[in-house]
Amino acid sequence: MAVYLHEEDLPEGVLAPGIVAVDTETMGLVTTRDRLCLVQISDGKGDEHLVRFANGSSYDAPNLKAVLADPARIKLFHFARFDLAAIHHYLGVMATPVFCTKIASKLVRTYTDRHGLKDLVRELLGKEISKQQQSSDWGAASLTDPQQEYAASDVRYLHAMHQILVERLAREGRTEMAQAAYDFLPTRALLDIAGWADRDIFSHE
Repeated sequence: MAVYLHEEDLPEGVLAPGIVAVDTETMGLVTTRDRLCLVQISDGKGDEHLVRFANGSSYDAPNLKAVLADPARIKLFHFARFDLAAIHHYLGVMATPVFCTKIASKLVRTYTDRHGLKDLVRELLGKEISKQQQSSDWGAASLTDPQQEYAASDVRYLHAMHQILVERLAREGRTEMAQAAYDFLPTRALLDIAGWADRDIFSHE
């Protein structure tokens, strides 16, 4: 298992075919204000690839974009809503089709209100991950080893959790409901970018 840091694009051919786990790191939580700094991606075979974008980047990353936009690859996210918005706004592609472990967790782990990645990894896989670097400066000129390890850990366990959550969704009869939610996520991300992040357009008000 290794973590590879790349500048501005993913090298061609480093990922095996099939499902990929994806995450992003940005300068903050406001997509249109806080630039995309890092995209993490893994094919689940043991390595994690981190693609760093410098301040002022053109985000011209053809290899990474090709993987993210590939309709034959399912993209695994934890809280896909945020990552889809960041990827679309800065890289110009919609990373579909999607499986969101946070949505799946909320649909099948109704016995808890703890749906963060750390809680999910602990319960489903019996492993511990550190969130210490979560609020660090991802726009720095260079990333520290702890930052790189944190970023890699965000995609390291998504494949294993995906398998478990698929089984639980089927067990609880909620697979179709989950898929409908995933299918809506690109629209939800576009609504966030367009200014409706904090408004429920389905509410009566």
